[in-house]
Amino acid sequence: MSRIPLVDLAAAHAEVAEEVEAGFKRVIADTAFIGGAEVAAFEREYAAFAGLPHCVGVANGTDALELAFKAVGVGPGSEVILPANTFIATAEAVARTGADVVLVDCDPDTYLIDTDAALAAVTPRTRAIAPVHLYGQLAPVELLRAGTDVTIVEDAAQSQGATRHGLGSAVDGIAATSFYPGKNLGAYGDAGAVTTSSDEWATAVRTLGSHGGLRKYHHDVVGVNSRLDGLQAVVLRAKLARLAAWNERRRAAAARYDELLKDFDRVVRPVVLDGNVPVWHIYCVRVPNRDDVLAKLNAAGVGAAVHYPIPVHRTGAFASLGGSFPNAERVAGEILSLPIYPQITPGQQARVAEVLRTACM
Repeated sequence: MSRIPLVDLAAAHAEVAEEVEAGFKRVIADTAFIGGAEVAAFEREYAAFAGLPHCVGVANGTDALELAFKAVGVGPGSEVILPANTFIATAEAVARTGADVVLVDCDPDTYLIDTDAALAAVTPRTRAIAPVHLYGQLAPVELLRAGTDVTIVEDAAQSQGATRHGLGSAVDGIAATSFYPGKNLGAYGDAGAVTTSSDEWATAVRTLGSHGGLRKYHHDVVGVNSRLDGLQAVVLRAKLARLAAWNERRRAAAARYDELLKDFDRVVRPVVLDGNVPVWHIYCVRVPNRDDVLAKLNAAGVGAAVHYPIPVHRTGAFASLGGSFPNAERVAGEILSLPIYPQITPGQQARVAEVLRTACM
């Protein structure tokens, strides 16, 4: 049988190919390779999609996090609290500001940040808390806001279009997202953005990402070079027009997996936090003997993967942090991401479930 990929980028491209080709021709004709009309249009359109006044396009998701942290005042001498189970970019972005990373554990069922642990970790040096909206559902940011006045910087790289109690990310703050090709809204290379409800923070992000100034050769602060290019904006605009529908197709696919696996107790299915409408960037299950199961799935042509196999404090880069985070450590050895994307078919999902059942026996 044909291989079932973890994410089918070719199928997504097929749906937008004509628009992308026409857009590339516009950018090339205008030689608007950095910034330009396509970037400005995408920023407006993504801000509207997010229900926010501001979207600032940047070069990638890690830069988006770093610039968001810097915009809210994170820097040397301060601390940022984040979950131990996240992609290393969340911690890297903090370290790049000169601030200290403070890790906390995750909820054992949803794998989202443990809000009680995060609030307990707040000190006078805490400048921000960075909840990660993991796998496509939003962390309970409102519990953090209710428990502290520390700024919340949301890592929304996996949650484009997700809502919690009817609201999306950064409604009262700031969020960073990634448009890495495999995301729900993916570019054809690296790209990212910061969204915010704050005029001040939006200006700060745009200034910092453009060599510290909003006018050419006017450098008010020390910044970096992190800007969205016109070709990526073309791709993102074409895909953004379809994102809501694609997310609905992901929800339908997740519901099919739930039905296919509901009576198989060797697989722990995802838990959706009450009030959340996820976008299912990843359909993450837990299984015994995960590495063996993963190898069997891959050998059978099922493109399963692991997000993420090593908690931040167990990486070489952040081993000096130490600490024990039992929930994050346990789930890291059990989690398994099944193929999910808008174009996946019921037949493909049935085969994934069948192979998974066999692999777990």
